[in-house]
Amino acid sequence: MASFPDSVNENDLGKAKFIGELLVPVAPFDQKSGREAWTVAFAPNGSYFAWSQGHRIVRLIPWTKCLNSFSVDHGEEDTNALSPRHLSRQSSNGGQVVPAADQPPEHTIDCGDIVWGLAFGSSVPEKHSRCVNIEWHRFKFGQDQLLLATGLNNGRIKIWDVYTGKLLLNLMDHTDVVRDLTFAPDGSLMLVSASRDKTLRVWDLKDDGNMVKVLRGHQNWVYCSSFSPDSSILCSVGAGKSERCADILSSWCKPWTHSAQCPKAWPGAAWHPDLQGHSVFLWNMDKFTLIRKLEGHHHDVVSCEFSPDGALLATASYDTRVIVWDHHKATILLELGHLFPPPSPIFAGGANDRWVRSVSFCPDGRHIASVTDDRLVRFWSIEERAPLAIASVSNGLCCAFSAQGSVLAAGTRDGSVHFWECPRSIASLQHMCRMALRRVMSTQQVEALAIPALLCDYLTYKVI
Repeated sequence: MASFPDSVNENDLGKAKFIGELLVPVAPFDQKSGREAWTVAFAPNGSYFAWSQGHRIVRLIPWTKCLNSFSVDHGEEDTNALSPRHLSRQSSNGGQVVPAADQPPEHTIDCGDIVWGLAFGSSVPEKHSRCVNIEWHRFKFGQDQLLLATGLNNGRIKIWDVYTGKLLLNLMDHTDVVRDLTFAPDGSLMLVSASRDKTLRVWDLKDDGNMVKVLRGHQNWVYCSSFSPDSSILCSVGAGKSERCADILSSWCKPWTHSAQCPKAWPGAAWHPDLQGHSVFLWNMDKFTLIRKLEGHHHDVVSCEFSPDGALLATASYDTRVIVWDHHKATILLELGHLFPPPSPIFAGGANDRWVRSVSFCPDGRHIASVTDDRLVRFWSIEERAPLAIASVSNGLCCAFSAQGSVLAAGTRDGSVHFWECPRSIASLQHMCRMALRRVMSTQQVEALAIPALLCDYLTYKVI
């Protein structure tokens, strides 16, 4: 088994430029579980970077401070490139760090329990709460309001003011780990939480954190959720049914209970692909109803994200693949493999060392990053089936692009975060026009246009 197809020489692949890392203080009791950086996040306006650095702690750091720390060595500024630097957090173990006069404050937040999910949310005053009958609210969110939501191991969600580090809301309704959080991009402060209690819950923070809807349908843990850029669609992904191949094979073996030909000793006693159920759900967030389910993965689906124009959806799974979908038509446009030759469904549904942990779409709409258990970060182009560049990372768990798409951050099991410069290229005018069109038109609407077939295929991403 290999990480790349025979046609690709790993030595010929580009190497992503490592620019720095954020380290965590190490203590003797920290060597085991509890230190994982399950989530990293960039503020939508690019002002802050946050990560769960292990145990109960979340770090909030001004993004410009990170870049300056990576770029400056002994007072000499490197203006041409971001040089590798180590920004240790050992000197700021708690409380608020006093910033320079023109720099936003840095915070260390003790959330009270292990932090699994993080999400930034910003307010647009024109976006009113859906709860129109309430005339008085405890919080009045202004134009410059920036919030951080944290999902905890005990099922609680805590909402923090990023600029002050103060706790604003404590949301309690989930009965198990809150694995992921996502804000609607439209500035409405609508928050969706994904939990191991098999539900998604929709919260209206402009209505003082009122829970407005519970979305049910997943038959097992919900790992991740993501809004489309226009906030009209939510994708949620999770684990399949818990029935195992060993159980199924045992039932098949009953006629041969005492026979050496009994097949229950077959390898790969893992999830049976035909019995997992659907793991990718699409929801209408205006009506809070299920639109459709996407079929194609053979194992738990653990990460998802829409492209910036909303035309594509990327999902990552333990079946060693990232799938790029046209979610409007429930069709697979591209499969990005991480194990070759591609595993059979029964092997893809079992234990392997190529589980894809996270996927992220670059803001340029042309690149995707994935983190896998083979200790690699891969940078992909939507126009290629082989990675553009790779980078080494041990025990990577999550990844996210910066707001401008120039840097990728990846969190690891030891609580640290690694940063790489993303592959750069100038987007074609055709691609920019395609993105502008697809922001306002679905695949069905594009196909209804009186345009040549080749142009239609390009606009609907069928040529990738």
